[in-house]
Amino acid sequence: MIFCYNIMKKEKAMDLKQFIIDKSKELNIDIIGFTDCNPLINLKDYLITRKVENKEIEFEEKDIEKRINPKYTFPNCKSIIVIAMSYNNDFNEVPDYKLKGRLSKSTWGMDYHRVLRNKMEELIQAIKKEIDFSYEYYVDTGPLIDRELAKKAGIGYYGKNSSIINDEYGSFIFIGYILTDLDINISNAEVPNKCGDCDLCIKACPTGALEGPYKFNPKKCISYLTQTKQKIPYELRSKIGNKIYGCDTCQLACPKNKNIKIPNHWEFIPEETMGYMNIEELLTISNKEFKRKYGQMAGAWRGKNILKRNAILALGNTRDRENLKILLPLLKDQSHMIREYTTWSILNIDYLYGKKVVEKAIEMEKEISTKLEMENLIEYFVKKNT
Repeated sequence: MIFCYNIMKKEKAMDLKQFIIDKSKELNIDIIGFTDCNPLINLKDYLITRKVENKEIEFEEKDIEKRINPKYTFPNCKSIIVIAMSYNNDFNEVPDYKLKGRLSKSTWGMDYHRVLRNKMEELIQAIKKEIDFSYEYYVDTGPLIDRELAKKAGIGYYGKNSSIINDEYGSFIFIGYILTDLDINISNAEVPNKCGDCDLCIKACPTGALEGPYKFNPKKCISYLTQTKQKIPYELRSKIGNKIYGCDTCQLACPKNKNIKIPNHWEFIPEETMGYMNIEELLTISNKEFKRKYGQMAGAWRGKNILKRNAILALGNTRDRENLKILLPLLKDQSHMIREYTTWSILNIDYLYGKKVVEKAIEMEKEISTKLEMENLIEYFVKKNT
């Protein structure tokens, strides 16, 4: 009797698993996988080392146990459903304004947090019609390491840039996961690594954030630098180029992103931005207008001022004296951060002229910390230019 019961239980779990797979296809979810709720013990030493080496960033959970143990987040966890959606859309239109700031593909179209949450909510409701269950679900906002869950669930394998690479869709994929108390048949689904001797992503990284195969330093990553409110190191600012939010460089260099399946998600097509932002507009746009025009994109979560800061760096990186006339008024901006980054950009475009301008600005500056920063920047460029 017990043997028969176990067989029936296993068949039911397999039927439920297949139902979820079929429903995910109906919902236009590109990839789905399943994994258990066992702690991610293999990552513990790595996370401790990151903490010791000061490579943690402010966006991640600080409690290592919460990062690796699903049951710290959802005590009744029995299985995890992991989904992924490709955002590797082809879009070749270019806006006609002159000063273009580049947006990474991750912020093309609608905010992916909303898109994936909606997909998971639809999937959850479909499952609940078949069987009642408890759950919690996350897109980026949960404490667990979603890439490790994706690896365990067979979504893909780690590239040397630490992105998850899927055989069909490459690495331009968004990941979401549902912690559940469902009895789902879990089998080992991990995919073997296929990077081989390739190190194109490591060579392509402008800032050296890929310090070796699978050795990612997020604090050097341009994607992080364009989002953080922390001070961007002087020596990394010129590496950012004209990027306003995010960076795709290492992924674009990856051969696994060539000749892959193209998604059909209209939500991630950048019809409004075309993958760029107008730098001049960004420097003058009101908060209200910014939210109206750009509030739907993922990159808007950081607010206008951080993107404005990045636009100022982009102007400085043009090294074009024509852009000084745009920058000079910003030395009187209400934000001390904007005044400080404007100082860097002016000096980066024309050091000798900029030095005179900044020295006058220092005389007018009321905030002591900003005065000190301006003086430090002059000293930095003096050393750089001698």
